[in-house]
Amino acid sequence: MRQVAFSPTLSADLQQVEQIIHERTRARAAVISVAGSHLSPPDVPRLRAALVLLAAQTASYHLERVIHAAAAVELIHAATQTHNDLVDEAERRRGQPRVGPWNHGVALMVGDYLFALAAGEMALSPDPRVIIFFSEAVKHITEGILMPAAPLQPLEEGRARHLERIGHTDAALIVAACKAGAAAGGADAGQIEILGRFGHELGLALRLGDEARDFTERNGSAAPGASLRAGAVTLPLIFAAALGDGARLTAALDSDDAAEQSWAVDEVRRHGLAPTRAEVLRCIEDARGMLAQLPPGPGREALARVADYAVHRAA
Repeated sequence: MRQVAFSPTLSADLQQVEQIIHERTRARAAVISVAGSHLSPPDVPRLRAALVLLAAQTASYHLERVIHAAAAVELIHAATQTHNDLVDEAERRRGQPRVGPWNHGVALMVGDYLFALAAGEMALSPDPRVIIFFSEAVKHITEGILMPAAPLQPLEEGRARHLERIGHTDAALIVAACKAGAAAGGADAGQIEILGRFGHELGLALRLGDEARDFTERNGSAAPGASLRAGAVTLPLIFAAALGDGARLTAALDSDDAAEQSWAVDEVRRHGLAPTRAEVLRCIEDARGMLAQLPPGPGREALARVADYAVHRAA
């Protein structure tokens, strides 16, 4: 999979962000053992932190003014992902609370600890709006997690509700990253809002790209279609239910039958991937429209490359 090409200067600045995260967590063995995979994401190193820095570069960039916001967004992301590991998608979709063993409490406490570390980083930012932007994001993420999954049918209702939900759970933190970086860079209110809207469309595109890739790539040892096998509703599944055998797909989503699940994965591949990728393109075109309203410069150009990456990620 193609990676985002960051400049050597930005990569060096991201290494300084990485150093802050390491310093905050290196003595906390429990934090590393429970949240290690989320603290060191394997696919795109520190994409959210990079967006903070790049948003600042569209205004007046000084690393010392933005570095703590960049560290904070990665700690928040690790915290939300640690908490999200406690939630079973199938049980949530059916409206049932999950009651797990005692060690779920450890993950809960580690997530809370990471949130506390993030709050400390936010407090070090010279612009107090950073705290507002990130606190709003955490609120939206919590609301999104508590939303019921979208129905498979009818199509427009399912599509709208799914986009609303991932706008909270996935895009909200990217919105906050862009807005926090812009504020730390001294951008005016209009530019901050534009970058937030860019972040929203980019966040949707990245999540939808992941949903499409789930049906085309192996995820570690898991076969393609891991989301469907886990009982999770995604946009490719919603499109496939409208364009293919919706009744059988609905039954397969609730089934533990391996043959039915394999059929459902193939059905999503036939009917759900192309319209999902078209949705990614729509989001990215809207994101590029936001960038066109910003002053030209290296920051805008680098953000455009991130948008290009989101398109290739979904292919």
